Amino acid sequence: MVAINKDKEAILTQELLKERLHYDKDTGIFTWLDIKANGSRRGKVAGNTNKVTGYSIIGFTISEKPYQFRAHRLAWLYEYGEFPSTQLDHINHVRTDNRITNLRMVTPLENTRNSSRMSNNTTGYTGVCFEKSRNRYRAYVYLNKKFNHLGYFKNIEDAAKAAREGREHYGFHVNHGQTND
Repeated sequence: MVAINKDKEAILTQELLKERLHYDKDTGIFTWLDIKANGSRRGKVAGNTNKVTGYSIIGFTISEKPYQFRAHRLAWLYEYGEFPSTQLDHINHVRTDNRITNLRMVTPLENTRNSSRMSNNTTGYTGVCFEKSRNRYRAYVYLNKKFNHLGYFKNIEDAAKAAREGREHYGFHVNHGQTND
């Protein structure tokens, strides 16, 4: 099966990928099978981590043109014979963990429902904030670009429980709001 990258220029097949790279589905690591002109590369770990996005990127040449691919998308091609038709979610939120068991094909909405805790979170609980004017913790679920209020609570644990139950009710992934530490 043939798949085309985002630029619609590079054509990459599962067969060509398997000629050039070995993928260990238990570790999520790609290693080189082919050899460069200077004899280097065979057996070495392929790719690097993009400092901006945090994803593993693997670059190689196809028809004398250089291309870069996200490793998790290559893992999907390697295992299933085609690029994913939608987004891939790293279930545990670790963008360099490309084990096939850590990847799932999802819609953009499903992908947002398995996000890491926001960096500006001050309570340590997703869906919980402290409202000084009420001297209470507020529980909420952010859904359809709206904050859906779930209640005010005297203690943070009750607010966190309400937020967790709200996310469960609305179909969020169980890992939503966790950190990737």
